[in-house]
Amino acid sequence: MGVHNLINVSLYFYSIFEIYFFRIEKLLPFTVSDLAKITNFRSGEIKFGEKMYTIPKGIDTESFMKSCEAPYVLFGIPEDIGIRANFGRPGAASAWESTIRSIANIQHNRFCKGSKILVLGTLDTKEEMESVKNLNFNMTDDRVKLSQMVEKIDKEVAHIIFTIVKAGKIPIVIGGGHNNAYGNIKGTALAKGKPINAINFDAHSDFRILEGRHSGNGFSYAFEEGFLKKYFVFGLHESYTSKIVLDIMKKIDDRVRYNTYDEVKIRKQKNFDQELFQALNFIKNDSFGIEIDLDALPNIASSAMTMSGYSVEELRLFVSYFADSNNAAYLHICEGAPDLGEEKNNHLIGKLIGYLVTDFIKANYKEV
Repeated sequence: MGVHNLINVSLYFYSIFEIYFFRIEKLLPFTVSDLAKITNFRSGEIKFGEKMYTIPKGIDTESFMKSCEAPYVLFGIPEDIGIRANFGRPGAASAWESTIRSIANIQHNRFCKGSKILVLGTLDTKEEMESVKNLNFNMTDDRVKLSQMVEKIDKEVAHIIFTIVKAGKIPIVIGGGHNNAYGNIKGTALAKGKPINAINFDAHSDFRILEGRHSGNGFSYAFEEGFLKKYFVFGLHESYTSKIVLDIMKKIDDRVRYNTYDEVKIRKQKNFDQELFQALNFIKNDSFGIEIDLDALPNIASSAMTMSGYSVEELRLFVSYFADSNNAAYLHICEGAPDLGEEKNNHLIGKLIGYLVTDFIKANYKEV
């Protein structure tokens, strides 16, 4: 066994120890009362908010998750600290509130049922968000503090995802920054007892160098530490990927691959449907996470907003295609920032995420 593998094994066993002796203390449970406040009740209609599960007061969270009939657990991470640490624009912390309001008012019908979802709640990030609000990422010392805060959130996210997956459920995670991909991957890998794969619909690789944790290197850290086995980036934007990252990925293309938006949609060198097939074929033999960065869509309010990219319909098709696999282990939708959008239409990010969540469930849920 090489030195690198020994390091990964050591990290793995340390992480297992850390996870098992870590308590869920930073979870803000979403209550039935919270759900009622945001559900628009209407005579003759049944909304998701009337059917989704929440953790009953006074009941142990882990025990209820295991016994609950809902196969999907909705969990929010209202932070943008990782984005700030990556020179990005803050605002993604607001996505959860917009999303849960939208999902609560989706129609419960034969196409998709609210009773398939347990709303767990959110990571309590108030203290961390307050501590970074005056930090300047252009200052080296402040960047170090931001990265340290991301590492703190990493541990919390990994533990909560571990708990959800260990309970036999599938996490649906609403970010937040893409830094949380690390916690999703780590928590899922530890719960399953082996590294997992990931497919990332993104304009960026988020495979930057290990320079301290931020939203641009969640996958490279997960890969380096042995939690991520195979990784595919779908829709990379050629003009926004550094030569260093491209060179790194080329050296390890047996485990890390990508296609670019430009070669599929602009130069027409590759076919979208065929690329879906190729990507799935690369990761499908092991459990894999589905990662969605909303900055890959044009004109969607996000930390790295773009004017060119795949359409909402293509993203919905992407989610359905990969969710249909029995090895789909979680869904993570991140970087949407209602606070950076139009004031009169800041509900649209939540509505978009609601579409993606129901697309995932419709494709993934299999009647026993």
